[in-house]
Amino acid sequence: MSAFANIRRPATFAVAIAATFGLAACGGGRERPRADVAASQVTTIGVNSYLWRAALDAVSFAPLLQADSNGGVIVTDWYANPSNPGERVKMTVTILDSDLRADALRVAASRQVNQGGTWVDAPVQAATVQKLEDVILTKARELRREAMG
Repeated sequence: MSAFANIRRPATFAVAIAATFGLAACGGGRERPRADVAASQVTTIGVNSYLWRAALDAVSFAPLLQADSNGGVIVTDWYANPSNPGERVKMTVTILDSDLRADALRVAASRQVNQGGTWVDAPVQAATVQKLEDVILTKARELRREAMG
């Protein structure tokens, strides 16, 4: 029995050493990689938080009718510029994704002009909608850069 005990003790010791080296090879002593806190996926709302904040900022001049952060929809009420009261606009901003990408944003605008006391639909220049999208995307990228430090 003592011969068996003498063999078992070194075998147990060898297994313990092999397990220790195996765990050390797994990187147990190395520092874990840090998560990018400013990543586009880090959000407590249903859409990209940078796009959301930038969109709210971009349309802040107009009164809001709806702001649904889970669905990613912002709808403004009609807004008339005090310097041009015969024209008003209404905007809808939709954020389609949790990634900070240009195709994750859709802006739609409606425009009306006052003709004889009645508001009549009028076309919106495509450049106006494109400009608003550019403003939102630029602001969202800036917010992300600030968050990254």
